Amino acid sequence: MPVTCIVLAAGASRRLGRPKQLVHFEGEPLVVRASRTAARVSQTIVVIPPDAAIRQALQGFAVIENKDASEGMASSIRCGVEATSGDVIITLCDQPLVTSEHLRALIEAHAPIAASGYNGISGVPAFFAAKFRDELVALRGDAGAQGIINAHRDQVVTIPFEAAGFDVDTDAALSL
Repeated sequence: MPVTCIVLAAGASRRLGRPKQLVHFEGEPLVVRASRTAARVSQTIVVIPPDAAIRQALQGFAVIENKDASEGMASSIRCGVEATSGDVIITLCDQPLVTSEHLRALIEAHAPIAASGYNGISGVPAFFAAKFRDELVALRGDAGAQGIINAHRDQVVTIPFEAAGFDVDTDAALSL
């Protein structure tokens, strides 16, 4: 069964104060960069908020509009997982240093959960075998997949990738 990359890009960008999805990093919008990276690895779905400009930037990509984006990250995970079957990789649009090679390494770990290791945590991007679909769909609020990773430590392989610790939440991050 194929793996689907789910790019979470429906966040409100509260800390940045404008849609981070459209912020340019190395010459392209963050959401396009993350989507292209994921598409090099497998079929990809991009979960976005109801926003015409973000949808326009993603022409050529499979897009799902999360009408419940204000709930938080869990609603975007649900949207993405419910639109797929089988195994998934969950990745974020605001981690511009994530590479397709790293996403492939998560798949090739052949683990029930393969998480990225950075800043002392095991987090996303992360691969989840199909057996975790019900838990992913059960998430609520602003909770991401971290709770599932932590609850199943005995089934997690962590692939070190410190670059995933760089995310774009502020203008200061863009100037680094």
